[in-house]
Amino acid sequence: MARKTLYERLRDVDRRWIYLCIALAVVVPLVFHLYFPETPTPMTQAVFDKIENLPDGSRVLIDFSYDPASMPEIEPMATAFIRHCFLKKHKIYAVALWPVAPQLASDAFNDAVDFFRKIDPARRIVYGEDYVNLGFKSGQQGVIKVMLTNLALLYSTDINGVNIADIPMMKGVTNLKSFDLIVSVSAGTPGTKEWVQFGSVPAGVPLVAGTTSVFAPLLYPYYPAQMHGILGGLKSASEYDALVFDKLKPLLRKALRQAPDLLKDEIARLNGDLGLEPAVKAKMIAEKNDALRAAEKADFANLTDRQLVELAGPLLGYTQKGITRMGPQAVAHLVVILFIVLGNITFCIDRRRRRR
Repeated sequence: MARKTLYERLRDVDRRWIYLCIALAVVVPLVFHLYFPETPTPMTQAVFDKIENLPDGSRVLIDFSYDPASMPEIEPMATAFIRHCFLKKHKIYAVALWPVAPQLASDAFNDAVDFFRKIDPARRIVYGEDYVNLGFKSGQQGVIKVMLTNLALLYSTDINGVNIADIPMMKGVTNLKSFDLIVSVSAGTPGTKEWVQFGSVPAGVPLVAGTTSVFAPLLYPYYPAQMHGILGGLKSASEYDALVFDKLKPLLRKALRQAPDLLKDEIARLNGDLGLEPAVKAKMIAEKNDALRAAEKADFANLTDRQLVELAGPLLGYTQKGITRMGPQAVAHLVVILFIVLGNITFCIDRRRRRR
């Protein structure tokens, strides 16, 4: 039996090798924290600038209309939107047109509040004063139509059952025209398209959005007339992540300088906690000690951006979900393109040989 040439091996490659290469393309960047520098596109920059240029303390309505299936793409956008708004001290009003989204919004708020508590302990971010979750209402675009005229007809209480009359930041909020910006974080229908047609344009309130890469092309015709900016898919999420990181850097550096003292306090508290299981306590103390050693060795005056992120992760709970997930996606795409090119080359060679 004649030995196969390189061309024949490529032509007859077992598909399991392809699956293995794709798996490695995803796993290896995650393990080694591979990332690529991000340069924002005009649409991503427009989203950032719209939130950035609002006066501090503006009212921002964020629609969370996605589910766990779309979280890998949408969650980094939601996290970045909330962080950016908190940085600008905007008031965030969360609503949802999808039934499971209110809990996802609550999780995103809790993560953001915990993070800001670590990087800026002097600041208080209070539910009902700085952000509120009004929950889900059924009716799709009908919900938006009602909000256009009288928000209280639908939202008499928040997600916790508290009357909106008892929520300080709800005073003066009567309809969509009460807001300075609408942010739609959506994975489909109902979502951004409905906010354009029945909310933003009739109310005269500017709109920006974040959506999946599959749904984004359907929204491009609305930009820039009816929409001021669009984040489309994980690539745009990573670009927006990078822009928000630039604003967070001073706070991160300041917080990291205080991290050794805070870690020592946490270790002392853990040592004195008699309610923890010994094995759990030992593990937590070991993790804190590792983080303390890393913080004590760090030269905070000369940290690169990458070193800053790597230290802020374990010490402050800082994550760049968009950038972190973009590395595996980019490498996987390159591997797929490589196999497509090789497949077409072998196909052309086969066709030429048959003609002979």
